[in-house]
Amino acid sequence: MSDLAVELHWQRAEPAFETGRYSNAHLVQYSKQLELPVDAAPDWGGDAAHTNPEQALAAALSSCHMMTFLALCAKAGWPVASYHDYAQAHLGKNQKGQISVTRIELNPVVRFDTGFTVAPAELAEMQQRAHRYCFIASTLAESVEITVT
Repeated sequence: MSDLAVELHWQRAEPAFETGRYSNAHLVQYSKQLELPVDAAPDWGGDAAHTNPEQALAAALSSCHMMTFLALCAKAGWPVASYHDYAQAHLGKNQKGQISVTRIELNPVVRFDTGFTVAPAELAEMQQRAHRYCFIASTLAESVEITVT
């Protein structure tokens, strides 16, 4: 199996390292070609212009789900023309009382080639199959509720 890696770079900018007085802003580097600025979520003092780990988790799930869905549709001969998702991670307390991502909602909108139609029930089943086979969904704890609408 593959080992997939990213590099994370953080450098303190403040003269002293003290609680609540340093920046969490850092860079995550993918494949030596893309650097993504990351910070804490705005509710935790981060820069809203940067992504945060919770968004990155939702993006990973959304992306994996889409790629799995596309593979299943290609195998079934369904001519997907476009796919759009609005993924949202929700924070709450887990069973241990710790703050965690407790729910991720996926809201995919799929368009097919002109003239191709599929029954809503068949589309819903294909989305559920994609969820079952998605690597990221399989990795998340069962305590993380994943909703595909």
